[in-house]
Amino acid sequence: MSPTLGGLSETEPATPEVQEIVDKVKLQFESRVNKTCEIFKAISYRTQVVAGTNYFIKVQDSDDNYVHLRVFQGLPAENDCPSLVSFQTGKTRDDPLTYF
Repeated sequence: MSPTLGGLSETEPATPEVQEIVDKVKLQFESRVNKTCEIFKAISYRTQVVAGTNYFIKVQDSDDNYVHLRVFQGLPAENDCPSLVSFQTGKTRDDPLTYF
C-alpha cells in the first residue's frame, strides 16, 4: 500500500529491492558502529515519500539482534545511492518500526 505524501506506509515484509538497499548501506552502518556484521538481512520495512523515499527497515544483524535503519533514496532522476540517515540498535524482531 502506498503511503500518502509525508506519511508512513504500513509495515511490509522485506522485498529483494529492500535487501539491495540494505546491502548498499551495510558498510555505512558498520563504520558508524565500528563492527562487522556477518548477518545483515532485511526483515520488514515501511516507506515515507518525501523528495525521494525514506525507508525504515528492520535488519537482523546477528542471530538474535536487530537494528532499525532509516535510509534515504533520492528520486530516480537524481541517481543517488541510498544514504544511511539514522539507525537504532538493540531492537528485537517484535519491536515495531516507527519514525525516528
